[in-house]
Amino acid sequence: MAFTALVALAPPVSARVFDPETFTLSNGMQVVVVTNRRAPVVSHMVWYKVGSADEPRGKSGIAHYLEHLMFKGTDELKPGEFSRTVARNGGRDNAFTSYDYTAYFENIARDRLELVMKMEADRMADLRLTEEVALPERAVVMEERRQRTGNNPGARLWEMMNSALFIHHPYGTPIIGWMNEIEQLTYKDALDFYKTWYAPNNAMLVVAGDITAAELKPLAEKTFGKIPARKVPERVRVDEPPTEGARRVSLTDPQVRQPSWQRLWKAPSYAEAGEKPDAYALQVLQTIMGGGATSRLYRTLVVEQKVAASASMWYSPTALDLGTLGLGASPMPGVELAKVESAMEAEVARLLKDGVTAEEVETAKTRLRREAVFARDSLQGPAEAFGYALATGQTVEDVEAWPDRIGKVTVEQVNAAAKAVLSQQDHVTGVLLPDPNAPATGPVAAAPVGPPPTSAGDHRR
Repeated sequence: MAFTALVALAPPVSARVFDPETFTLSNGMQVVVVTNRRAPVVSHMVWYKVGSADEPRGKSGIAHYLEHLMFKGTDELKPGEFSRTVARNGGRDNAFTSYDYTAYFENIARDRLELVMKMEADRMADLRLTEEVALPERAVVMEERRQRTGNNPGARLWEMMNSALFIHHPYGTPIIGWMNEIEQLTYKDALDFYKTWYAPNNAMLVVAGDITAAELKPLAEKTFGKIPARKVPERVRVDEPPTEGARRVSLTDPQVRQPSWQRLWKAPSYAEAGEKPDAYALQVLQTIMGGGATSRLYRTLVVEQKVAASASMWYSPTALDLGTLGLGASPMPGVELAKVESAMEAEVARLLKDGVTAEEVETAKTRLRREAVFARDSLQGPAEAFGYALATGQTVEDVEAWPDRIGKVTVEQVNAAAKAVLSQQDHVTGVLLPDPNAPATGPVAAAPVGPPPTSAGDHRR
């Protein structure tokens, strides 16, 4: 997910970094093409505008479960044949589910593109499920939850923190779902969800690589264009109510060897902010405070005070609704976690009192815009950039306008955004602690200092 922070890092068309071409099929499916002739390969991605936050109450995990079942066959393809076909043709395929979208991708040679487009269109329109194939796959999902969350104290802490941060909004429910609800899901639940949301007019095709829009359009019309549009419900989300008071979550586990401290706030997202400077100013702030070894937090807590082994700030602006901003640190050996917490709070207080400097803002903006230049070097990166953005309420124009908006961010806007988020006392603090009674040997769990996971994926079949 490293590229998530750069989902809108495309300079204006005149800068010719992504320089996308777009068209829309007659059934309403939006198509974005980013041409890159460096190698005869393409990254083909289909994004559905539906994720775990759109699930019916009591059916958590259904979006992710359906993602698994999308590999289980159609009238044309036997279970597992999709991925086997991609592999036989030298490609790689996978999928992932997030709160706001579900995406399926294939990276493959240009001359095999029509093959994967045909197969993706087939499973968009003709998924066939039976209890015989669906029940074992539900067991796979349950085991995935055990491995990635149940056996990972850091993941369990994040789950607890997120649930405390979003007390009413579905972002407080884990993407993979709650175990007691996953084990009740049926293939009919998955089919209902599929028939409700998986339609071409609720999907986007993003292709990056050795192809142009003129070359892609006939293939898109021949495959996806034949699927009729269907009525898709509005994405109705409940509003997160105002919350009062700080909340604190603590987890002690024998797997933990290094304690850690995190704090989360709700923050504006790109989509929520629109053209207002809030989200862009927060991204500049994150670069100043947590952007690597030269950042304020690392320099102060790690280098100068030597109380922390790591210190960071992260900001997740890519959401259809609210984003999140967080702080995290792990103490140096022998340093009490309370001392790290006090040092971090002192840095936040200094930021709110004195603000950032003009030099820091200009340096951060320069760094962000330089990173944008390298975004095109990735094959899949541009396809992900437009997928993340378009699935969460942004437009192609928003993506292309990102550097201009970053360039216009002022010192005053950064300081105002910092105060708007970090002065709020409705944050959630999470503490991960080792079990003092645990033996000195055994598995080691790394302290999670960074953003919580925003997707469930890696489900090749």
